[in-house]
Amino acid sequence: MKNLKHLGKIKSTGAKVLVVFRTLPGESNYALVLPVAPLPDSYHDAIIQLVETEQAQQAFEFGEMMFVRSFPDGRPMLQAMQADGGLQRVATDNVVMTPAPGSEIDLHQLNVLIAEQKNCAVDDLYTFVSGAPKKTSKTDDVVEVQDMGRDVGEPKPQPMKAKDNEVLSDKDIARGYRSQADAMYKEAARLRKEADSLDPPAKKATKKAEEAADA
Repeated sequence: MKNLKHLGKIKSTGAKVLVVFRTLPGESNYALVLPVAPLPDSYHDAIIQLVETEQAQQAFEFGEMMFVRSFPDGRPMLQAMQADGGLQRVATDNVVMTPAPGSEIDLHQLNVLIAEQKNCAVDDLYTFVSGAPKKTSKTDDVVEVQDMGRDVGEPKPQPMKAKDNEVLSDKDIARGYRSQADAMYKEAARLRKEADSLDPPAKKATKKAEEAADA
């Protein structure tokens, strides 16, 4: 497999992984990764074909692409991997990236370099993901990602947290689905309001007027 952005390996095991999100909100020393070897052939081929695209190589996070793409069976990639327990939370210093042929660098070190280029702290890298919540100065609490996706105007899934090197639990997945449902409801309400402002719906006729029209 050629050198590609978003592709790395676990230092302790050598397992190849796709880095879905390079950092997690409030936990910049952890990343969300997807091991590629355990994937079914059709899923493996689809995910590799996606990461090889120019659009994926230009994306800041591979999770942004997974959110808007589907597997051959129609399942959305990111949600499917959450549901199937494929996503793992790992320490960034245990992930090795290969940014160029013959060159390796720990994801932790790479994140530091990227943060320097963007003139921000490593803790703030997650804010460059489309739709991610912005860090506020009102609280020092851990900021949870509510929306991690590509497009403004689309409800976006939440990368869930699991124990180190363990798959997501049913409780984690359920929490993610609830978050997505809430986002979809809010987005539907917003779009309905905008549509009504552009083209106000006709007022319903009174029952008396309807009866007269039917006479």
